Amino acid sequence: MTGEHDILEQVRKALRSDPRIRPTAGPIRLSFAPDGALAMEGEVDRLAGKKLALEAAARVPGVTGIVDRLRVRPATPMGDGAIRDAVRDALLEEIVLADCTLRVRTKDGIETVREPPDPHGEIVISVEDGVVTLDGEVAGLGQKRMAGVLAWWVPGSRDVVNGLGVNPPDVDSDEAITDAVRQVLEKDPLLAAESIAVTTHRGVVTLEGFVPSEDQRHMAEDDAWAVFGVDGVVNRLEVRP
Repeated sequence: MTGEHDILEQVRKALRSDPRIRPTAGPIRLSFAPDGALAMEGEVDRLAGKKLALEAAARVPGVTGIVDRLRVRPATPMGDGAIRDAVRDALLEEIVLADCTLRVRTKDGIETVREPPDPHGEIVISVEDGVVTLDGEVAGLGQKRMAGVLAWWVPGSRDVVNGLGVNPPDVDSDEAITDAVRQVLEKDPLLAAESIAVTTHRGVVTLEGFVPSEDQRHMAEDDAWAVFGVDGVVNRLEVRP
């Protein structure tokens, strides 16, 4: 038990040492699951804070696995039904997903929202306690990434579990991640992305350039973290009003 106590103290120290990890409902709660994995539970203010908290904990010696129960404070509180409908509408409007069958899971079962004549993939949307889960299978990583980002952009989303399979299997690369992040930054209607440069090395995305406000600096970082396959984000953006 002493070993577990020491590990928990080291994780708490790591979480406190990064000012970008900002819990919003008390300290992040830590415990060990029966299988020995570290369980992390609580709420943070941004997607970047969630990812950084998980990274900080994973670097502590003795942490062999993590049960992620961290949630992001919603920009706008929404009920599960409203979140589900908003995700549904966002996916329906996205041209990249136009050939995918869309279904939603409700209390009454699974409802089909769209079924193209010649579908290439299927996405099933469900929401519980603000957590959006995407199940099914799509035809490429580009579709998987875009569906996940659109789910994160719904202001009531507290977490997104992107369980979409890719068939046929799609080989990932730094170049593909860079292209995906650029596309997401340019697509974000709240972000002025024309002066942002994106590079990727071994899954770590670096953002450089200029944005007009600190809020947009944070927004660009969160957008990059929302892209499936991104293992880290280095934010070198400068604010130039």
